[in-house]
Amino acid sequence: MTTAPLLVSTHEELEAVLAPRREGSAPVVLVPTMGALHAGHEALLRDARARAGAGVVVASVFVNPLQFAPGEDLDRYPRTLDADLELCASAGVDVVFAPAAVEMYPDGEPLVTVEPGAAARALEGESRPGHFRGVLTVVAKLFGLVRPTAAVFGEKDYQQLVLVRRMSRDLCLRVEIVGVGTVREPDGLALSSRNRFLDPDQRRVAATLSRALRAAQDHAAYGPEAARTAASSVVEAEPGLEVDYLVVLDPDLGEAPAVGEARVLVAARVGSTRLIDNLPVVLGSAS
Repeated sequence: MTTAPLLVSTHEELEAVLAPRREGSAPVVLVPTMGALHAGHEALLRDARARAGAGVVVASVFVNPLQFAPGEDLDRYPRTLDADLELCASAGVDVVFAPAAVEMYPDGEPLVTVEPGAAARALEGESRPGHFRGVLTVVAKLFGLVRPTAAVFGEKDYQQLVLVRRMSRDLCLRVEIVGVGTVREPDGLALSSRNRFLDPDQRRVAATLSRALRAAQDHAAYGPEAARTAASSVVEAEPGLEVDYLVVLDPDLGEAPAVGEARVLVAARVGSTRLIDNLPVVLGSAS
């Protein structure tokens, strides 16, 4: 039998719950989400539960308007709080913080935000200007409210993970940032809250992204250009994909090395739904 997590929606309620639990040395582990939780989020929550031990696991459920540009799918983004609470209960979450937008931004868009720097202007940042300013600002606010010892993020949003790690390090936030590998469907499609917008034919097309990434992995031993070319040949053969970017970079999203660890990242639109994915590769190991 699972125990329902405590649901709180205000800063004061959250602090009242967490303050007495911070008195000991047990960890507080945060999993920030925008809700519409699925098996990918469940993996994050279970990782957090294992890390917290006898400590506290806090999941936030907040569709953050600051990270959506005009014309993006803020209103379309699914809200499924009752189902989210059930999943959180099954994963052992102690507290769910589900604030309204006015609770997080009582004066509207904040005057002081987190500037993510040059690394946020490429890839997702080029397609979605201001997106990572919104992401890092809300994550910084959540860190300030929860004061976690660690925070768990999915590797599917890899650029976000890199930037949150950099923010925690550069601003001396003293939060360990943990990345958890992407959970996939049997055909390789990365789990995403946006997958529910795909019809059956679009769902088939979307699986091309993971095939392209695997092709890059298969050719990575011959260097970054071979990996990228292999992935490009897969996506170019699928007319239902509108590719935004397909790149091979180092793990911190700088220029890919000739030899060593790297990341291949792709973003594409299938119909009106934009999807992202990535995989690690090891470059230049062929003799």
